[in-house]
Amino acid sequence: MGTKRADQIAEALEQLVFQGEYEDGQRLDEIKLAAHYQVSRTPVREALQRLVMSGMAEQIPRRGVFVRQPGPVELLEMFETMAELEAACGRFAAARMTDDGIDRLSEANERCKVAVNREDASGYYDENERFHQEIYRGATNAFLQNEALRLQNRLKPYRRVQLRFRSRMAQSLAEHEAIVDAIRSGNGELASNTLRKHVTVQGEKFQQLMAVLKKTA
Repeated sequence: MGTKRADQIAEALEQLVFQGEYEDGQRLDEIKLAAHYQVSRTPVREALQRLVMSGMAEQIPRRGVFVRQPGPVELLEMFETMAELEAACGRFAAARMTDDGIDRLSEANERCKVAVNREDASGYYDENERFHQEIYRGATNAFLQNEALRLQNRLKPYRRVQLRFRSRMAQSLAEHEAIVDAIRSGNGELASNTLRKHVTVQGEKFQQLMAVLKKTA
């Protein structure tokens, strides 16, 4: 229960940062947040650590946790790098993924489909994360897998929020189907290009959403 509440608080704080309620460099006061969310300091502390781990906040010894928002250029560069990492994973996975791995990938995508049918954006993101991790695993390159996982975690808040766009989940699922087909057929070039476009679209959707939020703030 505590972990789930920490996740909820972390997601709420992410949204507040995106909406401009917290500015870059602003301190996140653990005591005030605990009072606001009517919880003990433990889930708040866990939530803040999640933000630190994702790179959305920075912990400074003896001072506290501060919002750390990447600028638009840095964010664009991270999405560009993520797109290339995923493209490489897809190319390797098309050649190396085992039958069991393809089955796990298909099962992960089926769970994504269930979340879409339920209009469950949070559930979709969780299953989408596992879907991509199966591709990293299927590339059978430990260094590439670790780098992809590291940047996936860094971009987690930004990849999740773009699902707020209407019809984005259904579009993402359709892109998944094309990715699975390319990997299953062993077409490395197609798998690579499809994954690259899939991640690039996520970055574009996030930038569009941020523009909308700034106009309505």
